[in-house]
Amino acid sequence: MKLHELTPNPESRKSKKRLGRGIGSGLGKTCGKGHKGQKARTGHHGIPRWFEGGQMPLQRRLPKRGFTNIFKKFYAIVNLYALVDIPENTVIDLEYLRSNGLIKKQFNACKILGNTPLKRRYTFKVHKISASARKAIEAAQGTIEIV
Repeated sequence: MKLHELTPNPESRKSKKRLGRGIGSGLGKTCGKGHKGQKARTGHHGIPRWFEGGQMPLQRRLPKRGFTNIFKKFYAIVNLYALVDIPENTVIDLEYLRSNGLIKKQFNACKILGNTPLKRRYTFKVHKISASARKAIEAAQGTIEIV
């Protein structure tokens, strides 16, 4: 067998539509595009899904509401049960949590949550802490410092 002898299976290839080759073909004259109109013209006629035919679009008809606070802080949430395996007397701050993969680098603040009882003492240097987490840390004789 040679390269020029290779052919695909007869049923695997569909023949191309021959447009504009007479009325007997079924796709003559207007070539299946109908008469006139935007989609009958040559060139790019991709109409976006949200296009409403030139009418004022919905997103422009609706009133604008609210605003975006550019000073908003995004807190990394850490639950107490994630800190169970950490050795005793460890200082848990933002850098420690980042280096151990407990939070992602994009966060600049941290909040401790959870009502899991702790068995070891830790020193927390975080931005926020929930009341239930504060109770659990103080019950284990840990210290909390709000940064």
